[in-house]
Amino acid sequence: MTTSHQDEQLAERISQLVRDVPDYPNAGVIFKDITPLLADADTFAATVKAMAHAIPGPIDLVAGMEARGFIVAAPVAQELGAGFVPIRKAGKLPGPVARREYELEYGTAAVEVHPFTVRPGSRVLVVDDVLATGGTALATIELLEECGAEVVGLSFLMELTFLPGRERLAGHPLSALLSVD
Repeated sequence: MTTSHQDEQLAERISQLVRDVPDYPNAGVIFKDITPLLADADTFAATVKAMAHAIPGPIDLVAGMEARGFIVAAPVAQELGAGFVPIRKAGKLPGPVARREYELEYGTAAVEVHPFTVRPGSRVLVVDDVLATGGTALATIELLEECGAEVVGLSFLMELTFLPGRERLAGHPLSALLSVD
């Protein structure tokens, strides 16, 4: 895959706008704050367009993971003329829900979706702001597949390349606009 000058310019602009917040939410973590990017209308619009078209279509649904993934996934769905499906943390949706548990460093977490919003055979693009360890994304893929969907790709704003997310998601087309070492 070739990278165009325009792609490089967008990645550079995103890099300038994403703010590092040291020791948040825990000591040793560098939180990637995307709010300055969201506040820049032109760059946010270009980001949405690039994320929407990073994985070839057709796309029926765009699934966004709570919480910052919602902010990016909903306009990506609009750009593609697709529906939007929120993937929520456990206990946030009224029933009935489909649920998928996954391992965290210390314990477990779960994601949920309304299964009636995911038609069997739907071609789904999974969208989130950051790819880190890949645990939430993998649980989301498994959850959508349990509902009968075909996950056709994943589109991220940025990828933390020093973490194993990409390896955990091997076998799925994956795009990230910005790689963070």
